[in-house]
Amino acid sequence: MFKGSNVALITPFKDNVLDEEKYINLINFHLENGTNGLVPAGTTGESPTLSHDEHQKVIEICIKESRGRIPVIAGTGSNSTEEAVSLTRHAEKAGADGVLVVTPYYNKPTQEGLYKHYKAINDNTSLPIIIYNIPSRCVIDMSVETMAKLFELKNIAGVKDATGDLNRLDETIKKLGNKFIQLTGEDGLAFEFNKRGGVGIISVTANIAPKLCSEMQKLSKSKKEEDIEKANIIDKSLQPLHKALFIESNPAPVKYAAKVLGLCSDEIRLPLVNIKEETKKEIDKALSIAKLLNNEK
Repeated sequence: MFKGSNVALITPFKDNVLDEEKYINLINFHLENGTNGLVPAGTTGESPTLSHDEHQKVIEICIKESRGRIPVIAGTGSNSTEEAVSLTRHAEKAGADGVLVVTPYYNKPTQEGLYKHYKAINDNTSLPIIIYNIPSRCVIDMSVETMAKLFELKNIAGVKDATGDLNRLDETIKKLGNKFIQLTGEDGLAFEFNKRGGVGIISVTANIAPKLCSEMQKLSKSKKEEDIEKANIIDKSLQPLHKALFIESNPAPVKYAAKVLGLCSDEIRLPLVNIKEETKKEIDKALSIAKLLNNEK
C-alpha cells in the first residue's frame, strides 16, 4: 500500500493561522500530479508547533479532501507515549490509512524504551505503523534488532529511514525481509535507495516537484534499462534542489520554494525563521535546473 512518492506535506499559514484554502489546494495539487501518498502533520508539516487541535485538523482535512484516492499516512508521533497513542487513535477514527510515528525525541529512551513506546501504540490501533527513524533530529537511533522485534507485532509495517546510511537498508532487508516496508526520508538518496531494495520515499522535495518525484519513483522500480536511465536523469536534475532545500532547517526552504511557485506563502512558525537571501538564490538556481519555474520548460 505504501510505496512510491509520498509527500511530507507542508502546513501553510496565513497570519499564524492554518490557511485552509491553500492547504486544500496543495492536497489537490498532489492528487493531480501523481503523488502516491500524503503525509500530513509530520516534521515538514511543522508538527512541533501545531496545537493539538491544529494537528488533528490538518489530518482530518487531508483525509476528507483526498477521499480515498491515495493513502494518507498521518503523522502521530510524540515524545510522550500517551500523546502518540491519543493522536494515533484520532487518526484511525478520522479515516487515515496508516500512521507515521517518529522515535521519541529529547527523552533519549533505551532500545527497550523504544520497543515499549511503539508496542503501546501498536496495542491501541489497527492501523499500519511506519517507524520514523531520524537520529539527526531525535538524537536516538533505533537498531535493526529493535525493528525486527517490533515487526513481530501485528501493526508495525515498515520504516521511514532517515539515517542517511544505505548500508542500514541492506542490513534491514537481510534481517526483516522484503515484507517490511522501507521508505527513505532522504531525497538525495531516493534513486539509490530504490535500486538497493527500497520501495519509495516520504519526500520534502515532492511538495514542489510532485510530478518529477513520482515519475522518478515509478521508473526506478522498472525492469527496463531505459526506464532506469530515465529515472537516473530525473534524479540528477533534482539533486541540486534536494541539497538546496536543506541548506537551512526544514521546512523553511521548501516553504520559500512553494511561495516562488505560487503554491502558498512562506510563513513559518518560531523558533524557525524565513531563510536568508543567499539561500533563496541557491533555491532559485536549483528550481531553474529542475525546470520548475513557469518560464522554463
